[in-house]
Amino acid sequence: MDVGGNAQIKKILKIMTINIRRATTTADFAAAHQLIYELAVFENAAHEVLLSLEDFIRDGSGEKPLFFCNVAELKNADNSAEIVGMSLFYFSYSTWKGKILYLDDLVVTKTYRRIGVGKKLVQAIFNFARENKVNQVRWHVLDWNTPAIKFYKKLGMKLEDDWITCKLDKSALTNMQA
Repeated sequence: MDVGGNAQIKKILKIMTINIRRATTTADFAAAHQLIYELAVFENAAHEVLLSLEDFIRDGSGEKPLFFCNVAELKNADNSAEIVGMSLFYFSYSTWKGKILYLDDLVVTKTYRRIGVGKKLVQAIFNFARENKVNQVRWHVLDWNTPAIKFYKKLGMKLEDDWITCKLDKSALTNMQA
């Protein structure tokens, strides 16, 4: 479905509702995993996705999950549902701020952007952060992802351009001498 144009968006929103909820089922995780791949394709980095669906489910489930995953479920008037967005986040700790929440990814499938799905996903993360008394929510955005940057600025986010992300992948870590 193409949701271009304000009149069509308003029409769609009258017959659909957006529900943000925690991913709990294999189908939820599979849909979120597909959205992660969709984001990687958008970022021209599909070849970098090493995460299997099995690892994703294992790491996000159980008594002590490594992360939390919310899904944005679009419910139609006929009660059918489709997952059209996801956010993945986890607790971290800052030497300056204490307990923080790190948002690793927020994805809305292209067809359903600009109808409020991303905003609802972000609001759910902020509600979770307040409930868990974190001192900061932190995430990264690619400097060329203009639509995301505009979205975050519109929400009042502070974007810092004086930090550089450092990372070491598994291969480099394995080959690194102690």
